[in-house]
Amino acid sequence: MGTLWSELGPVAESVADRPRVYADANVPAGIVAFMREKLRWDVLSVMDQPDLRRARDAEHFRLARQLRRTLITLDRDYLDDRKFPPAEGSGVLVIAAPDERGLAVLLKRLDEHLFAAAALPLDGRKLHAHSDWSSNDQ
Repeated sequence: MGTLWSELGPVAESVADRPRVYADANVPAGIVAFMREKLRWDVLSVMDQPDLRRARDAEHFRLARQLRRTLITLDRDYLDDRKFPPAEGSGVLVIAAPDERGLAVLLKRLDEHLFAAAALPLDGRKLHAHSDWSSNDQ
């Protein structure tokens, strides 16, 4: 038996044309459903995995990299480059909005302007996106 990535790699590669994301525990269930159903993203939500629900942030960061998924979170702790070096990750997207509707609008804009270009658009980088973000900010 190989690593998790070596076992799941062929599956991930088969959906490479869609964004692959890793939603940590603080991403609301409604937003996970929005990413899956409306944006058609391949979303691994830690809330669907009982053994991952209480994992530490460092473990989520490591697993997202191992699984070649963009880590999506509301947790600003991931912005600390000393704890979570961008070059050691497959991309971190920290999102912020006043409510789920605002998060959905923000993710739709990010889908159109960021994820349309690549399945892992933030590989080795981080982005802190707010509900007042516009594509002109790039």
